[in-house]
Amino acid sequence: MGVTVIGRGGDISPAARIIERGGLVAVPTETVYGLCCDGRNAEAVRRLFEVKGRPPDKPVSLLVPDIDAARAVCSDVPSAALRLAEAFWPGPLTMTLPRAACVPDVVTAGGAAVGVRCPRHDVALRLLRMTATPLAAPSANPSGMDSPRDAAAVLDYFGDKIDCVLDGGRCAVGVGSTVVAVESGGVRLLRAGAIAFRDVAAAAGVAAHVQ
Repeated sequence: MGVTVIGRGGDISPAARIIERGGLVAVPTETVYGLCCDGRNAEAVRRLFEVKGRPPDKPVSLLVPDIDAARAVCSDVPSAALRLAEAFWPGPLTMTLPRAACVPDVVTAGGAAVGVRCPRHDVALRLLRMTATPLAAPSANPSGMDSPRDAAAVLDYFGDKIDCVLDGGRCAVGVGSTVVAVESGGVRLLRAGAIAFRDVAAAAGVAAHVQ
């Protein structure tokens, strides 16, 4: 059975059903396309790692539709994280926060923190709200390859190794999200990305550190 491709404006309920049964769906965001599955389904996340060729010691972040959904997968959301969500979500900022017990070890590579992001793309947000689950979402490329900005590149990479591609057009930003750790001692830059760290630091209102 081949991969299902759903164009922008199309009915995405088949993609939601694929997620619910543990399948893999490529989803557009404002940064790049992500390869997504149910982030609470450890078996689905393990399949995602296998298809990508992703090392098991490299954690993946979760997409969420809003800060309330982030609270469900994080055991603590400090005030600095709330300020950052207010300033930059939906948008290309990933925050790592203490994980909740519902997050499988495979998502965090056994670590104590999980990355969360609310994407600024209507297709991704529609899918998140329809499935009502956080989506494990590394970029939709084999490990070591360039991150895809359109659905054609995803299909070239994976073909029918994945279950569905939501074609939302070309991604506007084209580079990964900025990733920061929000900790008791302040905010620490883990990966530079679409948002300048100086802007993140200013919005957080706490001490800022570059790793």
